[in-house]
Amino acid sequence: MDRKIEKSTWNKKRILTIVGITALVALIVSVTYVGITGKSKYNASIDRITISEIKKGPFSEFIPVNGTVLPQITFYIDAVQGGTVQAKYVEDGAKLKKGDPILKLSNTDVELSLANSENAVYAAQTQMQISQNNAQQNTVNKLQTMADVESLYREAERVYNLDKKLYAQKAIGLQEYQQAENTYNYQLRKRNLAREILRQDTIMTREQDAQSKEQYRQMKNSLELMRKEVSDLTVVAPIDGQLTQLDAEIGQNKNKGEHLAQIDGFTGIKVRANVDEHYISRVVPGMTAYYPTDDKNYKMIVKKVFTSVGTGGTFQVDMMFVGDTPPGLRKGQTLQIRLVFSDEAPAILLPKGGFYQQTGGNWIFKVSDDGKTAYKVDIQLNRANPDYYEVIRGLKPGDKVITSSYETYGDIQELVLTK
Repeated sequence: MDRKIEKSTWNKKRILTIVGITALVALIVSVTYVGITGKSKYNASIDRITISEIKKGPFSEFIPVNGTVLPQITFYIDAVQGGTVQAKYVEDGAKLKKGDPILKLSNTDVELSLANSENAVYAAQTQMQISQNNAQQNTVNKLQTMADVESLYREAERVYNLDKKLYAQKAIGLQEYQQAENTYNYQLRKRNLAREILRQDTIMTREQDAQSKEQYRQMKNSLELMRKEVSDLTVVAPIDGQLTQLDAEIGQNKNKGEHLAQIDGFTGIKVRANVDEHYISRVVPGMTAYYPTDDKNYKMIVKKVFTSVGTGGTFQVDMMFVGDTPPGLRKGQTLQIRLVFSDEAPAILLPKGGFYQQTGGNWIFKVSDDGKTAYKVDIQLNRANPDYYEVIRGLKPGDKVITSSYETYGDIQELVLTK
């Protein structure tokens, strides 16, 4: 007998419809909740985030810079005179004392100029001696002439005075008196003229002598310069130190001003570092820096700041160690230096992390006390170093915050922390 089959009310189409309606209702409820509370949530796996604890401790603002060890004194040796390398007395790397010869150049033009200058000086000296002898003889002759003139004048003066008295007494006639007077006046003018000639001759002789001596002095100075130019052909060590970068071979021609070598002094070392131009207004001589090692922090001080900015957007500073110098440092070695902008002082410390890229340090996700969620809090940061930010508002020691990147969170207001 046939039996009637009842149609089921829970068919596939009806089930899918109910599931869709349920999901839609859940979505509407979720949107309504977010609209009411103003908070959007996001599930964040604890394994994929970094949670850091806020601590209080010593804080110092500093930046890391790379420094290169250099000699404290480096003397660059250039060719004062051009010439051909005639001899090499030492090799690159030699330790020298001041004045030790390094190499000798040959320059026939300079050496010939020296010989010509020496001959000219000797000739000038001989001519000056001849001129002095002639001047002295001329002076002697004029003095002899002056003595004769003085003698004739005095005789004429004696006769004139005598005849003047005799004429007054009517002992002689007018003719004899006038003759004595004329002779006296003539000898007087002759004496005055001889004195003026002798005075001018003395002045001229002195001027000529002074000019000759000045000319001779200048020629001797020129000769000394020429001798120095010839002596400069022998290149010597200007300071005690180690010879480096010697670039000269026998027979090689070197032009005037061409670099020959350099000497690194034995007086100590310095460290030259490149600093980002962002800090150019804050770096000044006298600032402190540290070279940290496993054993200790070696203190340094900024001695010189080069204010010109290079093509890489950096400027250079020279630093020197204060007190102890780390053992074993070698020229050209690179050191990791901490350039300090402030002394250590207690501060609330926030470890650095990727969160700053999205927040700019204005807010952060703070973990709730139960550790199940994290929510946004406004914060205010001040100074920074490569390890920490200094917190001045919004967090306290013991707080836990998320310091990893917030790149995937968008406008999320609250994180649900899951395992």
